[in-house]
Amino acid sequence: MEDSNKLNLTRREMIVGTAAAVTITLAAGTINNVEALAIAKAEIVPSAKVSFTVNGKIQQLHMDTRTTLLDTLREHLQLTGTKKGCDHGQCGACTVLVNGRRINSCLSLALQHEGDHIVTIEGLGTPDSLHPMQAAFVKHDGYQCGYCTPGQICSAVAVLQEIKAGIPSHVSADLTVHQNLVIWKYERE
Repeated sequence: MEDSNKLNLTRREMIVGTAAAVTITLAAGTINNVEALAIAKAEIVPSAKVSFTVNGKIQQLHMDTRTTLLDTLREHLQLTGTKKGCDHGQCGACTVLVNGRRINSCLSLALQHEGDHIVTIEGLGTPDSLHPMQAAFVKHDGYQCGYCTPGQICSAVAVLQEIKAGIPSHVSADLTVHQNLVIWKYERE
């Protein structure tokens, strides 16, 4: 015997019913107050000051606290060499050097870098005076389509410095050996 109290609705009937309920509520004007509250709240943007050095130049900004380092570089400082790829830290197109270490700038808030030294692809070299890694990418046709090349170059520069500093990695013979982590200041070679 079937349960006569059970409500038998199809998915389609449920969607139609929900849409009808929302439409009736909107038509009655009961959501107007909620919408006004949402708009008023959206106008309050949390902001703060941040200061860091980018490509050798001190930058002082007053910005939304939720802004990533990537968006700060691209949209506030007009340094568009660093690319936005996946925006999830998986592709590496946004890689920059912070205090000599490579990071995915899309996963880092700008405010986290107060006082830091940041180097982007623009800070490594210029078209007239390429960094050796940039020159190697050009010479050996390593840039593929070119979109993520700035991140690859920054990462390659950093990995060579990490090896020089003795920082253990997956290619190190022994990952358990305590190494002094050295934060290097970028010097043009």
